[in-house]
Amino acid sequence: MTDTFPKLEDLNVWKLCREIRIELIKISKRLPAEEKYILKDQMIRAARSITNYIAEGYGRFNYQENIQFLRISRGSLYECLDHLYCCLDENMITKEEFDDLYIRSQSCLKIINGFIKYLRNRKNEL
Repeated sequence: MTDTFPKLEDLNVWKLCREIRIELIKISKRLPAEEKYILKDQMIRAARSITNYIAEGYGRFNYQENIQFLRISRGSLYECLDHLYCCLDENMITKEEFDDLYIRSQSCLKIINGFIKYLRNRKNEL
Protein backbone atom coordinates (compact mmCIF):
# COMPACT_ATOMS: atom_id res chain seq x y z
CA MET A 1 0.00 0.00 0.00
CA THR A 2 1.33 3.41 -0.89
CA ASP A 3 1.56 6.44 1.35
CA THR A 4 -1.10 8.17 -0.74
CA PHE A 5 -3.69 5.45 -0.13
CA PRO A 6 -5.54 6.32 3.08
CA LYS A 7 -5.76 3.83 5.93
CA LEU A 8 -9.15 2.67 7.10
CA GLU A 9 -8.71 4.72 10.26
CA ASP A 10 -8.33 7.86 8.12
CA LEU A 11 -11.74 7.51 6.46
CA ASN A 12 -14.23 10.02 7.81
CA VAL A 13 -17.08 7.62 7.10
CA TRP A 14 -15.48 4.95 9.30
CA LYS A 15 -14.54 7.43 12.07
CA LEU A 16 -18.04 8.92 12.29
CA CYS A 17 -19.70 5.50 12.25
CA ARG A 18 -17.25 4.26 14.87
CA GLU A 19 -18.38 7.05 17.19
CA ILE A 20 -22.03 6.10 16.84
CA ARG A 21 -21.17 2.40 17.26
CA ILE A 22 -19.52 3.20 20.58
CA GLU A 23 -22.58 5.14 21.79
CA LEU A 24 -25.01 2.45 20.68
CA ILE A 25 -23.07 -0.22 22.54
CA LYS A 26 -22.98 1.95 25.67
CA ILE A 27 -26.77 2.20 25.52
CA SER A 28 -27.15 -1.53 24.91
CA LYS A 29 -25.18 -2.26 28.08
CA ARG A 30 -27.72 -0.27 30.11
CA LEU A 31 -30.72 -2.23 28.86
CA PRO A 32 -32.72 -4.29 31.34
CA ALA A 33 -31.52 -7.84 32.06
CA GLU A 34 -34.54 -9.38 30.31
CA GLU A 35 -33.34 -7.77 27.06
CA LYS A 36 -29.89 -9.43 27.24
CA TYR A 37 -30.56 -12.00 24.52
CA ILE A 38 -33.17 -10.01 22.66
CA LEU A 39 -32.66 -6.32 21.99
CA LYS A 40 -29.20 -5.97 23.56
CA ASP A 41 -27.67 -8.71 21.42
CA GLN A 42 -29.29 -7.38 18.26
CA MET A 43 -28.16 -3.82 18.97
CA ILE A 44 -24.57 -4.84 19.57
CA ARG A 45 -24.41 -6.97 16.42
CA ALA A 46 -26.02 -4.28 14.26
CA ALA A 47 -23.85 -1.50 15.72
CA ARG A 48 -20.69 -3.48 15.13
CA SER A 49 -21.69 -4.39 11.61
CA ILE A 50 -21.92 -0.71 10.65
CA THR A 51 -18.15 -0.31 10.82
CA ASN A 52 -17.39 -3.97 10.05
CA TYR A 53 -18.94 -3.70 6.62
CA ILE A 54 -17.24 -0.39 5.89
CA ALA A 55 -13.92 -2.04 6.72
CA GLU A 56 -14.64 -5.18 4.74
CA GLY A 57 -15.68 -3.26 1.64
CA TYR A 58 -12.70 -0.95 1.89
CA GLY A 59 -10.37 -3.91 2.11
CA ARG A 60 -11.67 -5.37 -1.14
CA PHE A 61 -9.98 -2.67 -3.27
CA ASN A 62 -12.86 -2.91 -5.75
CA TYR A 63 -15.29 -0.08 -6.34
CA GLN A 64 -18.40 -2.20 -6.84
CA GLU A 65 -17.72 -4.49 -3.88
CA ASN A 66 -16.95 -1.49 -1.67
CA ILE A 67 -20.25 0.11 -2.70
CA GLN A 68 -22.14 -3.11 -1.90
CA PHE A 69 -20.61 -3.35 1.57
CA LEU A 70 -21.42 0.31 2.20
CA ARG A 71 -25.04 -0.44 1.32
CA ILE A 72 -25.06 -3.25 3.87
CA SER A 73 -23.48 -0.91 6.42
CA ARG A 74 -26.23 1.61 5.70
CA GLY A 75 -28.80 -1.12 6.31
CA SER A 76 -27.20 -1.92 9.66
CA LEU A 77 -27.39 1.74 10.60
CA TYR A 78 -31.10 1.77 9.80
CA GLU A 79 -31.49 -1.38 11.89
CA CYS A 80 -29.82 0.42 14.80
CA LEU A 81 -32.14 3.35 14.31
CA ASP A 82 -35.11 1.00 14.63
CA HIS A 83 -33.60 -0.47 17.80
CA LEU A 84 -33.33 3.06 19.18
CA TYR A 85 -37.02 3.58 18.46
CA CYS A 86 -37.73 0.39 20.44
CA CYS A 87 -35.65 1.73 23.33
CA LEU A 88 -37.47 5.06 23.22
CA ASP A 89 -40.93 3.52 22.91
CA GLU A 90 -40.26 1.20 25.83
CA ASN A 91 -38.73 3.97 28.00
CA MET A 92 -35.23 2.49 28.04
CA ILE A 93 -33.64 5.73 26.82
CA THR A 94 -34.63 9.36 27.16
CA LYS A 95 -35.98 11.48 24.33
CA GLU A 96 -32.79 13.56 24.54
CA GLU A 97 -30.59 10.48 24.08
CA PHE A 98 -32.74 9.36 21.18
CA ASP A 99 -32.66 12.78 19.53
CA ASP A 100 -28.88 13.01 19.84
CA LEU A 101 -28.32 9.58 18.33
CA TYR A 102 -30.95 10.19 15.66
CA ILE A 103 -29.15 13.34 14.49
CA ARG A 104 -25.79 11.55 14.57
CA SER A 105 -27.28 8.63 12.64
CA GLN A 106 -28.49 11.01 9.96
CA SER A 107 -24.96 12.41 9.68
CA CYS A 108 -23.62 8.88 9.27
CA LEU A 109 -26.20 8.12 6.60
CA LYS A 110 -25.23 11.25 4.69
CA ILE A 111 -21.54 10.43 4.77
CA ILE A 112 -22.15 6.79 3.78
CA ASN A 113 -24.32 7.94 0.87
CA GLY A 114 -21.69 10.49 -0.09
CA PHE A 115 -18.97 7.86 -0.09
CA ILE A 116 -21.14 5.57 -2.24
CA LYS A 117 -21.65 8.41 -4.72
CA TYR A 118 -17.91 9.18 -4.73
CA LEU A 119 -17.03 5.53 -5.40
CA ARG A 120 -19.68 5.24 -8.11
CA ASN A 121 -18.25 8.32 -9.84
CA ARG A 122 -14.69 6.98 -9.57
CA LYS A 123 -15.81 3.65 -10.98
CA ASN A 124 -17.51 5.39 -13.92
CA GLU A 125 -14.34 7.38 -14.68
CA LEU A 126 -12.44 4.17 -15.44
